[in-house]
Amino acid sequence: MYTRQGDVSQVAKIPDILKIVAQVADTQVMSDLDAAVAWAANAGKADLSRLAITGFCWGGRVVWLYAAHNSELKAGAAWYGKLVAPQDALHPKNPIDVAGALHAPVLGLYGGQDQGIPLDTVERMRTALHAAASPSQIVVYPDAGHAFNADYRPSYNPAAAQDGWTRMLAWFTRYGAA
Repeated sequence: MYTRQGDVSQVAKIPDILKIVAQVADTQVMSDLDAAVAWAANAGKADLSRLAITGFCWGGRVVWLYAAHNSELKAGAAWYGKLVAPQDALHPKNPIDVAGALHAPVLGLYGGQDQGIPLDTVERMRTALHAAASPSQIVVYPDAGHAFNADYRPSYNPAAAQDGWTRMLAWFTRYGAA
């Protein structure tokens, strides 16, 4: 998703990777996802009647934005994606800004111990979803931190990861994406 801004596979330090990722415009990401969906459909590799999206961390934020962008999406699952962050020309909206414009229900999976996503922003998103009468839901795992599904990191929380995965699959089934 950010190859035009830099090759993150050649970067070892997370802060250096984040500098590259921060240069990627939301419009570029939406366009790239649209192109991937179109390619898969045209290649006969996708059933757009069951289109879903999931993403982790940066990709979790993208899930919320794409659910407001693509009206053909059936469901989304956002794993610990930021809901509120500083805005700029490349990132003009946050997920909380599009809570009332979602075309598909999103399941948000968050860690109660996440140091990068304050719980007050999670609660603000819940309030915004409720105000929009959205079927989207947020689950907070009280003992989990950020990246609780990353089994290669110390933050891995097997119980939260397994429960989240089970909920995601059920969510996709419930909304016709599985």
